[in-house]
Amino acid sequence: MAATVAPSNAVLPGGGGSGLHPLQAQGLASQAKQQQQQQQQAAQQHAGTDGGGFELSSRKLALGDFYKIRTLGTGTFARVVLVRPAVGTEADRSKVYALKILRKTEVIRLKQIDHVRHERQILADVSGHPFVTNMLASFSDHDFLYILLDYVPGGELFSYLRRYRRFDEDTARFYAAEIVLVLEYLHEQQGGIAYRDMKPENLLLDAEGHIKLVDFGFAKRLGNNEDDHPVETYTLCGTPEYLAPEVIHNKGHSTAVDWWALGILLYEFLTGYPPFWHQNPIEIYKQIVEQPVVFPQELEISKEAQDIIQQFCTVDRSRRLGNMSGGAARVKAHPFFAGVDWDAVLERRCQGPIVPPIRYPGDAQCFDIYSEEDTTRGVYTDDMAAKYDEHFKDF
Repeated sequence: MAATVAPSNAVLPGGGGSGLHPLQAQGLASQAKQQQQQQQQAAQQHAGTDGGGFELSSRKLALGDFYKIRTLGTGTFARVVLVRPAVGTEADRSKVYALKILRKTEVIRLKQIDHVRHERQILADVSGHPFVTNMLASFSDHDFLYILLDYVPGGELFSYLRRYRRFDEDTARFYAAEIVLVLEYLHEQQGGIAYRDMKPENLLLDAEGHIKLVDFGFAKRLGNNEDDHPVETYTLCGTPEYLAPEVIHNKGHSTAVDWWALGILLYEFLTGYPPFWHQNPIEIYKQIVEQPVVFPQELEISKEAQDIIQQFCTVDRSRRLGNMSGGAARVKAHPFFAGVDWDAVLERRCQGPIVPPIRYPGDAQCFDIYSEEDTTRGVYTDDMAAKYDEHFKDF
């Protein structure tokens, strides 16, 4: 179950078609007006205490500082909602953010404590990269953990891939090049961070059509051992279609899994579906460890594209492109990327091949509609707090 927002006393504007009795509607309207006046007073008081602005870096945040607008996505133990500040100046209150909400009881039940802690720390370390979601703050209350992020309004790249059925090679190359720069940064400049969940659902498009990698729930900083080789980890995590063979074999894996996943992703960009798929995940695992990547004959896929996918999806990690000597530089030098100006990619000089139809800063039309109901009612008891609060102290 996904964690949801704690019940709020805020009355959102609108409400047409709610079926309320006129007296109820009148009462709610009166309550909303009174609440608005109280919020304006609070905003004025807040403005007088910290120079008139809603400064994220200079105050301890709480859920009450934000209005929830709508849910943007849900996961196994988290929910991401679109929010705007409930306090501050009028300009502050017009801004929007994405707030990731994790229910503590679900994090504990699903044994995700370490993953959540890694996510928060890694997001703090990598914020500012042009193709990574930007963490602005984190905070917590008795029942929930919160991560406040920049809002990326274009929605999931997955949605566009399904709409277009598949991408042409120029489009696929554009997105692949930005992903290569993200992996180079994570692997080679951030102490060997393995992302471990590369898939189109975790790639959002910003207003200009560039990718933003989101959801670092499975990311882990591995580092290098005394021989300067990547340290391996053994946790089975990720999405079945994109798992590397070494993860399935449970013999230890490293950042090399991300290059395998990029090969699977690039195949999916060009064909519309991943090379290994079955309704039963066990059958997917069998395909991954037993079968080579095969390209459909009815589609025209260049030799360069086929070659780079095969080099990414090499079972032998010592021969896998991106994991060999030279790292990401070898990837960027592959003929598939011939003619790519990597400085221009990093500096986002070119508009994306797909520009999302964003009408205003808080527009959420590019995201699917999700139920706003909180179906998880786990109680975070005093005994649990005594045992686990220490693990959540960094929020």
